Amino acid sequence: MGYRVSQQTKILIFDSGVGGLSVFKEIEAKLPALNYFYIFDNAAYPYGELEHETLTARVETLVCQYVEKLEIDLVVIACNTASTIVLPSLRARLSIPVVGVVPAIKPASNLANKAVGLIATPATVTREYTHDLIRDFSKTKPVELLGSTLLVDMAEEKLRGRELSQLELQQALEPMAGKIDVAVLGCTHFPLIKQEIQHVLGEHVLLVDSGEAIARRVQELLGNEGLSDDGKKGKREIFSTAPPYAEGALNTALQEWGFSPVQLEILDR
Repeated sequence: MGYRVSQQTKILIFDSGVGGLSVFKEIEAKLPALNYFYIFDNAAYPYGELEHETLTARVETLVCQYVEKLEIDLVVIACNTASTIVLPSLRARLSIPVVGVVPAIKPASNLANKAVGLIATPATVTREYTHDLIRDFSKTKPVELLGSTLLVDMAEEKLRGRELSQLELQQALEPMAGKIDVAVLGCTHFPLIKQEIQHVLGEHVLLVDSGEAIARRVQELLGNEGLSDDGKKGKREIFSTAPPYAEGALNTALQEWGFSPVQLEILDR
């Protein structure tokens, strides 16, 4: 049985940076009347460089304290790195649904004729969890792996209104050129630069990400009873664990997404 949705329903979206906004966009498109609270743990960005124990402790502490403080109804861990490590222990601690994100290897393999490309962070492409996904769901299609921190930084820059270097993007994606016909955007940052990636890889390469699947899962868990049809949107609040760089430019972009300015919240230990 689904959870009852109303304009009082509160969703918490968590990431180490602003990449999870791509997931927020997909969920909001289906459930605009809900209240959304976004936390990015930029004090520990990027998560791929943290020890597992450190990452787990940070995510659990932050998420649990906000779930209690804001009376959250559902949590979305909009970070591949955190999802592959933290979900089991976080679900054990919380009584509300926790939705994670993993690279869309299975649907990509079903769509590919030649080969799949997984574009993700260096941590994601080396993680055993990712290789298990490939082994289980892409038995008949080869998977090319590309780990890039540069693309994550590019997405952060774009959200702040800065122009991306076409040359740098081409160089970063060069290992995939001509080898694949489906590319998995295996980091939630990458849909923010989807158009630029598409331009470099070419229109013949289909880009796949997990955003819509996550949105469908959230909708499934919450159900759609009691949804407001008056066109009103709920709250949009965003928190960071350190002062964000180029904060003015970031807040300008966030305003267009319907968010209030970033609020600084120091991690309670």
